[in-house]
Amino acid sequence: MPDQDQEQLVIYATPADGVARITLNRPDKRNAQNAPLLYALDAAFQKAARDNDIRCIILDAAGADFSAGHDLSAGYLKNIEYIKGINPVTMEGGFDRDGAEGMYATEQEIYLDLVKRIRNLPKPTIAAVQGKCIAAGLMLAWACDLIIASEEATFMDPVVTYGMPGVEWFAHPYELGIRKAKQMLFTADKWTAADAKVFGMVNEVVARDALADTALAMASKIATKPTFALRTVKEAINRAADHPGIQPSIEANMPLHHLAHQHNMRLYGRAMDPTHVPGWSAAPAKKPAE
Repeated sequence: MPDQDQEQLVIYATPADGVARITLNRPDKRNAQNAPLLYALDAAFQKAARDNDIRCIILDAAGADFSAGHDLSAGYLKNIEYIKGINPVTMEGGFDRDGAEGMYATEQEIYLDLVKRIRNLPKPTIAAVQGKCIAAGLMLAWACDLIIASEEATFMDPVVTYGMPGVEWFAHPYELGIRKAKQMLFTADKWTAADAKVFGMVNEVVARDALADTALAMASKIATKPTFALRTVKEAINRAADHPGIQPSIEANMPLHHLAHQHNMRLYGRAMDPTHVPGWSAAPAKKPAE
């Protein structure tokens, strides 16, 4: 049975061995994001990250839409009051200071740092997106490693219309390409799931009724792989994205590759993990002497 937080803003379930499913659960608000939802989401991801039995995490959403973005009805002051009543998860402070300082701290905490924690979580993540994915909805999907979208899904960042240079997690040039990012931000037009796959933003596009099963099948496949290999390859690719270029990418991967060899040597007495490779002996070799 799934565990639910007190306000049922996020539902946590384990639908298969090694897989956690985290579900945004404000369908009546089109899963618009306020501070309570984002902290509940952070708590759910922390739970999955700390559970050694979980190897892959799915992020999906209840209802017709993945997320309509920030909950504008919540307002800056409501978010401030909520944060003052809890322990912030980052080192930010000064949330109730006057001028730009308080708002900057608030947005840094809930709209940037919480998303960064999802992106850097040391386990593979899959976003399963249906319906509308708008502005801050993009931030959550983009923070995940893989994205599976239903055929009717649409994406949009209309924030330029409101006088802002895109949402806080400004990954548009990397997710859409330079010129498409400019076009979609300048015009605030939406793009389809098929467009997103052409851009390279989405991995798979499937029928709406196949979305959950497709995400679960992919997560279950990933969950059969060695956890440390998954962690290190994710870190290597994220480093490559953070420091683009072929040679920096190769050099960023090398120490992680060597670290994985050393990890396997200590566990299995050989440079590669044999426990998940068909045809290899499941029995680990004798470990080297301590």
